[in-house]
Amino acid sequence: MNGSAAIDWGHAALVMPGQTSSGDRCVIAIADGTALIAVIDGIGHGEEAAAAANAAALVLETSPNESLRTLFDRCHARLRTTRGAAMTVARFESHGRTLDWLGTGNIKAVLLRRSPQGFTCTDLLTYSGVVGAQVTQAAKRAASKTEVTPGDVLILATDGIDRKFIDAIRYDEAPQTQAERLLASFRSPADDALVLVARFGR
Repeated sequence: MNGSAAIDWGHAALVMPGQTSSGDRCVIAIADGTALIAVIDGIGHGEEAAAAANAAALVLETSPNESLRTLFDRCHARLRTTRGAAMTVARFESHGRTLDWLGTGNIKAVLLRRSPQGFTCTDLLTYSGVVGAQVTQAAKRAASKTEVTPGDVLILATDGIDRKFIDAIRYDEAPQTQAERLLASFRSPADDALVLVARFGR
């Protein structure tokens, strides 16, 4: 389990059977009440997919305070010599209690909230395309934004996780425990798989 005043998070991942390198990566960078959260899925699997994911992760890790639009542009330029990647990047601002995000490709992103009726699970809008391999719709868009409240849960999953995982999300489960449970229950043996769960500060 990993935590700070702003966010509590966990992730779980498995490499595709028969491979030694994963094309799925996540990045978390936390400072001064701000958290940059990203999941990257290099196209395909194996060493070339890992090279694409690692290249994008390096951009995000070295410049976490840049705008999401700038980070996407830099990743797009950096990944042109690779297979490319699907990627969703989000930024949580604890002071303003806002979540910004921008995504392209098949990373599934959902936000679980408590409501008077119980809980609501919202799909976060992402766009088609591949970072580095083609001009993406996300390259033409501004980041989306929403307000979040303490306890809201963000889940990002690569396409190695069956989309039925959404029906098994739990609001009060510890992020690391939830990530491990969802991976164990919904991973595909035909691809790398990664789940990241982040719960915003209470």
